[in-house]
Amino acid sequence: MAAARKRTRSGIEDVRDRKAKVIKDSGEKRHIAALILARGGSKGIPLKNIKMLAGVPLIGWVLRAAVDSKQFDSVWVSTDHDDIEKVATAWGAQVHRRSPEVSKDSSSSLDTIQEFARLNPEVDVICHIQATSPCLHPFHLKEALEMITKQGFTSVFSVVRRHHFRWQEVKKGGSVATQPLNLDPSNRPRRQDWDGELCENGSFYFSTRALIEEGVLQGGKWAYYEMLPEYSVDIDVDIDWPVAEQRVLRFGYFGLDKPEVVRLLLCNVSGCLTDGRVLISVSGEEMVSVNTRDTMGIRMLQREGVEVILISSGEDPVTKALADNLSQRTGCEVRQLGKDIQGEVKAMMDDKDLDWKEVAYMGNDAPDVDCLNLAGLSAVPRDAPVVAINAAKYSCHSAAGLGAVREFSEHILLLKKKAKSQMEQDRIYRNTF
Repeated sequence: MAAARKRTRSGIEDVRDRKAKVIKDSGEKRHIAALILARGGSKGIPLKNIKMLAGVPLIGWVLRAAVDSKQFDSVWVSTDHDDIEKVATAWGAQVHRRSPEVSKDSSSSLDTIQEFARLNPEVDVICHIQATSPCLHPFHLKEALEMITKQGFTSVFSVVRRHHFRWQEVKKGGSVATQPLNLDPSNRPRRQDWDGELCENGSFYFSTRALIEEGVLQGGKWAYYEMLPEYSVDIDVDIDWPVAEQRVLRFGYFGLDKPEVVRLLLCNVSGCLTDGRVLISVSGEEMVSVNTRDTMGIRMLQREGVEVILISSGEDPVTKALADNLSQRTGCEVRQLGKDIQGEVKAMMDDKDLDWKEVAYMGNDAPDVDCLNLAGLSAVPRDAPVVAINAAKYSCHSAAGLGAVREFSEHILLLKKKAKSQMEQDRIYRNTF
């Protein structure tokens, strides 16, 4: 289990606490819901909640963690935007279509959560998860929820430990000198001699219905759940995005399946390896353009033991001469598939004794949707239609024929490296303890 520290702080026990204890002691099962707020009118970054972060819609990172935690009776996204609703549904969430009254710039998170609670009276505990916290893992949610279900707290929220020296703000033109707020300048502590301070990191807030109905998210018998700094990522403005992308690639949660088992990549020729155009000479010869970055990406996978097969569908076949040239240049087999792409891919997997989790699939349109959904890893180029993007687990920054295959190859290898590193850490842990 990844390292995480928990501390608790109790308020005055009141009627709310006693009510929670009665429910807990009676053995009655409470309905626990995860709720992600995702308004369409973000001012800092337009449609920030579904902007791609490391190949995944931002909201997809927390939805994957919530669904895979298996701690919630229901997982919801509250939104006022059609595109966000489509993404939320594709990632396994139910949708609370919020009213205009709680969709204003002046509306608070609590306003929307209270509306959700009124419309869903069966819900007893709500976990408000911030869409802008992409390094959230299932174990964070599981451990925090246990503080409510097993320890009797009525609200639990996430914090991170910071070692920042704070000073009093002086308004422009003010004559008052600033003052230290949390240190003695004549005796500045070393970092290793100072525990630091606990700050909310905004990842999640668990609250009982009783608290929410009273107009607070934190109250009663409360506690905090401490997350390590590497998991505490927040995105507010554009300059946060590149930093968050690097952090999530290293510390993000990528799903239940371990990516190191991928043994086969199936990649469409048209619209993935190429840009989809077929050039025809005067003599009738067909030609396509292949980017050397993409062929290098294929070779990188092959060196790591991943077989790559290029596929062409019945609706857009390549000629035998062109297939032979592609095979010679890439070192890959080129297979012609009919209209039943999923069925033929499954037969191919059976021949090789492979499961879907061992297959990576790169497609680019509606006929690929089933395989994109089923494959352990899947991707589409940047210029793929929405129906394919919503089905894929990774959406490339690069367009078809312009490095998308190389990008997905690097993504596969990065996940394999990450998984191998985790396996090595687990081995060290077992041998040490």
